[in-house]
Amino acid sequence: MRNEFKEISLSTKGFSDMHDLSNPIREFLSETNAKDGLLTVIVPGSTAGVTTIEFEPGLRKDFPELIERLIPQGKYHHDSTWGDGNGFSHLRASVIGAAFSVPVKSGSPVLGTWQQVVLIDFDNRPRNRKVVFHYIGE
Repeated sequence: MRNEFKEISLSTKGFSDMHDLSNPIREFLSETNAKDGLLTVIVPGSTAGVTTIEFEPGLRKDFPELIERLIPQGKYHHDSTWGDGNGFSHLRASVIGAAFSVPVKSGSPVLGTWQQVVLIDFDNRPRNRKVVFHYIGE
């Protein structure tokens, strides 16, 4: 049983900025010579999330519009506590979740043809995000 980690950094713009993690994931699995196991992708922090979506132009517009309808920017109790105006980003990130796990078979993540793992930064400002890959398996 192997236990492998890698951390990457991404510059994000905030406000539902979405980044496809497919290439970094493939590179990590190749570098570690992964076979069969489980990959977890996590973004440390409370204003970004990791999920899957078809990373295509239409959905890259649809998703932020949906999130805005579900959890609009505005005044939240968090903003009164900290004065940073990003209460909405914390709520959005908590709904999406900070981590995603996917089985790995023969060195590849088990995903659908049009399914990509993505990082979405919900904060109200640009950030330098860390993304952690953790592989357990053969």
